[in-house]
Amino acid sequence: MVLEKGVVVVQDRRLALAFRVGALLVAAVALGRQVGLFRGTFSPRALMFYTIQSNLLAIILFTILVVATIRGLRQGPRGEASYLRRLTMVVTIDLLVTLVVFWGLLAPNLGLGFLLSFDNIAVHTLVPLLCLTDYIVFSKPGQLKYRDVYYACIFPLFYVLFVNIAAVAGYVYHFDDETTRFPYFFLDFDRLGLGVIAYIGAILVVFLGLAHLTYLLDRKVSLRKVSQQRGNNHGDTVLLRSTSRADGADGLAEASAAEAVPADPVEGSL
Repeated sequence: MVLEKGVVVVQDRRLALAFRVGALLVAAVALGRQVGLFRGTFSPRALMFYTIQSNLLAIILFTILVVATIRGLRQGPRGEASYLRRLTMVVTIDLLVTLVVFWGLLAPNLGLGFLLSFDNIAVHTLVPLLCLTDYIVFSKPGQLKYRDVYYACIFPLFYVLFVNIAAVAGYVYHFDDETTRFPYFFLDFDRLGLGVIAYIGAILVVFLGLAHLTYLLDRKVSLRKVSQQRGNNHGDTVLLRSTSRADGADGLAEASAAEAVPADPVEGSL
């Protein structure tokens, strides 16, 4: 692990593999509990929710990263473990919005017991933070492109389209006290009408805000490292020139000293 001007760069593929395997297991257990896999009552209806779909993205991401890290170990245990940084950024943003929207819009209407349960904290907080940690600690900066900011909006927009197609097709969600065609109140056109557009716009602002912030921080770190490398190269050049000048000066001094030594007197001279 190397610290470069406040930026932690982990160069241990074994550590990266251990973290990613652990994160994959946590995400898989969290998702399995949400869909009833461990109770023997698998419910495909759970897959209709954004939280479940975004956590499924995290499982796919960590699976890919685990495989890539294992392959990277063939080159040795030491070295960068940065793979698919752009995909990691997009999935991380999608998961962070899960965290923000849940705790900002949905949590105030839910009971404390549910909020503090492992099942809730795992999918709405722990898995998003695991994605963020992997992105910060193991991903090499400088690989993002500006268009990646907008790639982060593809999945949520697809989900909005998916939900509305399901609603038109007659799909309904059964909650404790009501039955509705929409999984979240802020997407419920039956209740809010065009007010849903305002919620969607606000959530997109959150997506784009987080994505832009991530991109700008990535650029800042990348430019800092480039500047540092140029500074080091410049210092080496100056040192080389100084050494060359010193060697030249020493040679000139030796030559001058040789010229100043008087010639030996010729035999027989007065």
